[in-house]
Amino acid sequence: MNRRAFLAGLPALAGAAAPRPANIILILADDLGWAELGCYGHRFNETPHLDRLAARGVRFTEAYAAAPVCSPTRASLMTGLDPARVGITDYLRADDAKHLSPDRQTIARELAAAGYRTGLIGKWHLMGDYRHRKGDPARHGFQEVICSETRYIGGGDYFHPYAHMPEVEARQPGEYLTDRLSQEAVDFIRRHRERPFFLCLSHYAPHTRLAGKPELAAKYAARPGAGKNRNNPELAAMLESIDAGVGSITATLEELDLARRTAVIFLSDNGGDPQVTSNAPLRGAKSSLYEGGIRIPLIVAAPGFGQPGGVCRVPVTTNDFYPTFLEMAGAGKRADRRLDGASLRGALRGERSFRDRALHWHYPLDKPHFLGGRSSGAIRQGDFKLIQFFDDGALELYDLKSDPGETANLAARMPARVKELRQSLETWRRGLPAVI
Repeated sequence: MNRRAFLAGLPALAGAAAPRPANIILILADDLGWAELGCYGHRFNETPHLDRLAARGVRFTEAYAAAPVCSPTRASLMTGLDPARVGITDYLRADDAKHLSPDRQTIARELAAAGYRTGLIGKWHLMGDYRHRKGDPARHGFQEVICSETRYIGGGDYFHPYAHMPEVEARQPGEYLTDRLSQEAVDFIRRHRERPFFLCLSHYAPHTRLAGKPELAAKYAARPGAGKNRNNPELAAMLESIDAGVGSITATLEELDLARRTAVIFLSDNGGDPQVTSNAPLRGAKSSLYEGGIRIPLIVAAPGFGQPGGVCRVPVTTNDFYPTFLEMAGAGKRADRRLDGASLRGALRGERSFRDRALHWHYPLDKPHFLGGRSSGAIRQGDFKLIQFFDDGALELYDLKSDPGETANLAARMPARVKELRQSLETWRRGLPAVI
């Protein structure tokens, strides 16, 4: 289905000459592992609203973040480009000179130009040095920036007062940040119900320094099987709060008769933190190019987008959201603009361009990440994935179809495949160019 057909499937406004473009709500969790949701098989965490969203939308089982840490993935979401092309390949520190340059065209700016009201609620983490605010989201097309950090976000404050945005006043005593962000999202939807809107709801949760609401954490702690690195009660409590917010948003869309013309997308920015969870059956975690560090949950519930309850097993990446959102908005891609992704609709159709394309990662580090990740690059083409470690030159090859847990390194047994993928990866890096 092309974008004309997509728009034709939307309910027309009374008296309007053409259907109104779809509203777009992007809900982004922070460090949420691939298998933490009930609809992905988790039996300890409770995510009924996200499970219902998956039941009326499409669940992607092989969706990838563009990087194993947050800032590069967020740059990919905003620009539709590989993080290495943008120049952000690691998370940004508090005084980082790097930032998402306002010279980069973002999806928010593009949709604002197409008549959308655009809003960011919550985490940005593309600012770099917060004193100079060179990467301020307001300079990237977001007309409303709400409850987004004005100081570095490393502390992980989830109860008011918030150290990373001390100017934000609580609406009620004991305010919980995840609840506040979800309420701000509901308010945004109500304010802009009469026009197309693009809302990026970017949670600070669950992240690393966990802090769920005490009553929820206690509920999960009392359950059989509760632990630290698997079935973590604090993480489960934080996820339940995220899920409740999704329920509030979808209920508001139903109440305002907007559900049939609104796309709701839920995903994470990278894999789960190994200090607080397990990404099993996948290997590795946040900071690593093993599957546990880059494979993420992804649910897309949108009018005319796939069959309700559908499952897509075609590999996709966060680069693909920019062209997907353009298509949902009925806004064509400019011929002079390069994008490194393609509309997710092609994955649903099983197009050969999706099945045959290679996905790439570039993750150069001066020293190992504190969570254990190493300086490396990776390529996936078809079922095979090659990881090239920059620190010692090691090469690892895995067949993800038969070995999604990456337990058997096939590099020594399949030298021709290693050579082919390595050459493809190096050619891609030279084309960016990417610095090691």
